[in-house]
Amino acid sequence: MSERPEPVSSAPAAELAEIVARRSYGRLVALLAARSGDIAGAEDALADAFAAAMEHWPAGGVPVNPEAWLLTAARRRQIDAARRARLRGEKADEVSRHVEALASGQGERHAVPDERLRLMFACAHPSLDATVRAPLILQVILGFDAGAIASAFLVSPVAMSQRLVRAKAKIKQAGIPFRIPEPDELPGRLDAVLEAVYAVYAEGWADPEGAHARERNLSTEGIWLGRLLASLLPGEPEVLGLLALMLHAEARRAARRGQDGDYIPLEQQDTALWDAGLIEEAEALLARAGQVRQIGRYQLEAALQSAHAHRRICATTDWAAIVTLYEALVLLTASPVAAINRAVALARLMGPQAGLAALDEVAGDGRIVDYQPYWAARADLLVRAARPEEARNAYLRAIGLESDPAIRRYLQARLADLAA
Repeated sequence: MSERPEPVSSAPAAELAEIVARRSYGRLVALLAARSGDIAGAEDALADAFAAAMEHWPAGGVPVNPEAWLLTAARRRQIDAARRARLRGEKADEVSRHVEALASGQGERHAVPDERLRLMFACAHPSLDATVRAPLILQVILGFDAGAIASAFLVSPVAMSQRLVRAKAKIKQAGIPFRIPEPDELPGRLDAVLEAVYAVYAEGWADPEGAHARERNLSTEGIWLGRLLASLLPGEPEVLGLLALMLHAEARRAARRGQDGDYIPLEQQDTALWDAGLIEEAEALLARAGQVRQIGRYQLEAALQSAHAHRRICATTDWAAIVTLYEALVLLTASPVAAINRAVALARLMGPQAGLAALDEVAGDGRIVDYQPYWAARADLLVRAARPEEARNAYLRAIGLESDPAIRRYLQARLADLAA
């Protein structure tokens, strides 16, 4: 592993190891698992490699290509594990093949190929339970622990951990291939992959300043995966819709925060800061998807972003069109998030009382009890409906649920305005 190391102090070395761990986790797990067919084993080997990096980099220097260093270290651990299994007599022929396959990849020291998409489709195989496919993709691509994933999917951490362990074991035991499926195999597998790609993008979108190592570059990687999917499946309308959705969102990145880092709501953003090139690309993708005449969730969500983007041309927002699109999305997905956004749009079109009535329709859904946007939307509509005490309580709930400091400051300012 002598790649002209660059000596550094222990603190920068540890920080770099953390950044590489978060940024490259999915790429390295995918490449390691593609050769061995063993996702859990790949994760264990990579964890050992990260531990070795924390031990060796502070003293010997950070290698020029940290990813290649980690890949080589993890492969050596995979080979050692396979040889130990062979000594124990565990499926000797199979283990021997794994050792040979792993050893054959030892020369890839500079270019680290990206196998994440193949791994995603393996995790979306129809032989796996449908409820575990997207969570499994999120864990192996992003490195999230079972607890974090369980919270997102509204199950207990113990139950989610058990599901993930069983799914990884089944992939290994059944020899599920790591490959892009044939066209006739896509319908049962594409939805989970699209959901996971969007989750990758959304994680980065939630941290616009890259303040957390875990989220750094995830928006860029989500779009990269979306582009790769679109190049492999150019006729799939939902693939095109997802890429259009991400590009529309990315186009507004520069306008989401002020110079002092303060949060700027969509309706108050300076449209001159929106990236016209990304918007035009998104619109072209959405038009291509529409030609297939097979509507889906991501096309509807991209169409909603397109309706908002129209403000840069005509300086007004077509709230009637936005309400109609959200109604279609609610019918298609039964999503409480879509229902909340529909209520907000309806308030813009018909007044705050109409919006509050629409919010009341989803108030009993247990999934939104701790959902910050619901309480922020409710607070705003209560202010406009001249119900200040209820608005104050809703703002306090929203502030308590918000983790983004900029958005929390924005909500606190709105609450201060209400008090004044």
